Amino acid sequence: MATTEKVALVTGAGSGIGRAVALALMEAGYAVVLAGRRADALEATVEAGKAKGGRALAVAADVGSPDSVKALFARTKEAFGRLDVLFNNAGKGTPAIPLEDLTYEQWQSTVDANLTGAFLCTQEAFRIMKDQSPRGGRIINNGSISAYAPRPLSAPYTATKHAITGLTKSTALDGRVYDIACGQIDIGNAATDMTARMVDGVLQADGSTKAEPRMDVQHVANAVVHMASLPLDANVLFMTVMATKMPFVGRG
Repeated sequence: MATTEKVALVTGAGSGIGRAVALALMEAGYAVVLAGRRADALEATVEAGKAKGGRALAVAADVGSPDSVKALFARTKEAFGRLDVLFNNAGKGTPAIPLEDLTYEQWQSTVDANLTGAFLCTQEAFRIMKDQSPRGGRIINNGSISAYAPRPLSAPYTATKHAITGLTKSTALDGRVYDIACGQIDIGNAATDMTARMVDGVLQADGSTKAEPRMDVQHVANAVVHMASLPLDANVLFMTVMATKMPFVGRG
C-alpha cells in the first residue's frame, strides 16, 4: 500500500549503529524498513521502535546475495510505494591475523558484505527512486575511519571501506540526473558491541595494545538523521563523527 510519509531502509538494522539509526529515523517520523540476516534481532528493533511510536517493517535479507536484495527492495516498494532514504550500513570484518594468513573465503565474505552489498542495494534504490513521484531520494553509506587510515591486520575491511568512498562519489555523480543525492558518514569508535573490546585495549600501529575512548552511538544516529533530513538540493558528501580522543589524526 502506498504512503505519503517518508520511507527509509536501513541494512544491518538488528544491532549496533544500524539499530540506533533505524530507531532515530522512526523517531523523526520515517517509516523504516529494517534489513538484516537475523530475523529475531530485527524484530527486537521493531519492538523498540513501536515503544516510541515508530512504524517499521522487518525483512530478513543477505545484502551479499543479488536475489535477496531484489526481494528486499520489492518488499519495500510493495509495502510503502516509495523509498526516500537508503542507509547502507551492513558490514563485517575479519579476524586480526597476519594478511598472509587470511583465507580467500574470509576476504570474499568481507567484500560481499561491505562492498558488493552496498552496490547491490544502491542499484535497487536507483531503480525505485528515479521512477517514483516525487522523484529522487538519498543514499547514505557507512564508511569508517578505515576509509582513510587502516588499523593493523585489517586489509579486507580497510580495502572495502576505501572502495565505499569511490562508490559514494560515483553514486553522487551518477545520481544527479535522477535527483538522487549520496553521502558518506565515517564513524570512529561508536560504543556498540562491536567496539566493546576497545575498552580493554586494541592493537596499535606501533605494536602496543592500548585502550581507546568511545562515544555514544546516538551521536551517529543523530548525524545520519541530519543528513537524511536535508532537501535534495543540499548534500553532506562526507562527514566524520568520532570519539574526540581516539587515535586517528596521526593514528597515535
